[in-house]
Amino acid sequence: MSWGFERGRVYNRRADIHGRFGGQQQGGIITPSKHKLVIIITGEEGLAHGYADRLRPDGVFEYFGEGQVGHMTMQRGNAAIASHSADGASLLLFRKTRSGLRFEDEYVYEAHHLEPAPDRLGNMRDAIVFELRPVAAVVEKIEEMTPTSPDLSELRKRAFAAANATPAKSMSTGSVFERSRDVRDYVVARAKGHCEGCSQPAPFLRANGVPYLEPHHIRRLTDGGPDDPRFVIALCPNCHRRVHSGSDGAEYNGKLLLSMSSIEDY
Repeated sequence: MSWGFERGRVYNRRADIHGRFGGQQQGGIITPSKHKLVIIITGEEGLAHGYADRLRPDGVFEYFGEGQVGHMTMQRGNAAIASHSADGASLLLFRKTRSGLRFEDEYVYEAHHLEPAPDRLGNMRDAIVFELRPVAAVVEKIEEMTPTSPDLSELRKRAFAAANATPAKSMSTGSVFERSRDVRDYVVARAKGHCEGCSQPAPFLRANGVPYLEPHHIRRLTDGGPDDPRFVIALCPNCHRRVHSGSDGAEYNGKLLLSMSSIEDY
């Protein structure tokens, strides 16, 4: 569940989205000014305007940017999608149905490319196609990778460089994983073998001798924040499950956020 939206559930755009967050009443990209949130809407009717959103076999959702006539440009809603992670904003995808907007999932911008497509007038133009991957898939992939163990100061430098990275005109498919991995490696090393939640030693060692701890994105429970070491904490599996599945998960997540002030300066 992201921002109170449940996957597969249908919502009313006016009441459930604009009533809660505000934002543009028209169009397929909503950027509420008072919330760290970008909402994008897909649907079959977009085909009439040259939008051919589609799901790739590798799980990436290709979403056409806004702009009905002429070449699409990286501004307004399109820029908000490309920079959502750097801005600390969640990116939520909804699909338009006859009964309302069905929440699909929370995604993260991975890359974009230009693709020839007709505009509303039937003229060919360059369309911006965003390549979006489900947040859960990114987290799962990073947690599967084996941490490295260089010097802590070097890891910290890489982690903060990754957190401050801004989207380029084009980014490779692996860039999201690379940035997340740099932050994960530093956070796990920073913990020095102890859970940053309960302070207990890691339950076991990985095959390469690194203590087994899992990175938890504290802000992701509330706003899908980017991979920023100031908001990522190393937890033992027990504490990690407590946050996501425990009856006091939200409360515990809040405590972890408070404890971060003594772990990282911000």
